[in-house]
Amino acid sequence: MKEVINYNTTGTCCRQMKITIEDGVVLDAEFIGGCSGNLLGIKQLMIGMKLEDLVQKFRGITCGTKQTSCPDQLAKCLAAYIEEKTKTSQVL
Repeated sequence: MKEVINYNTTGTCCRQMKITIEDGVVLDAEFIGGCSGNLLGIKQLMIGMKLEDLVQKFRGITCGTKQTSCPDQLAKCLAAYIEEKTKTSQVL
């Protein structure tokens, strides 16, 4: 089943991410704000990838002197989604 993750970022020029997934794989992404060329490139790279792989690749990346970046915020978004799904499936 397709799902859309809406995530409000912190510490980046991108204000919000909307990630469409199905069966743990990214189908599409939309970024509100931020560097459009860089985020379009990230979008193209992440389509078809597993969420866990994206978290591993993007976690901890910083932007200039900032403590985070758009890829790092994406990793946090996806990690939170994975954690929530794991909790929900354990309850069932």
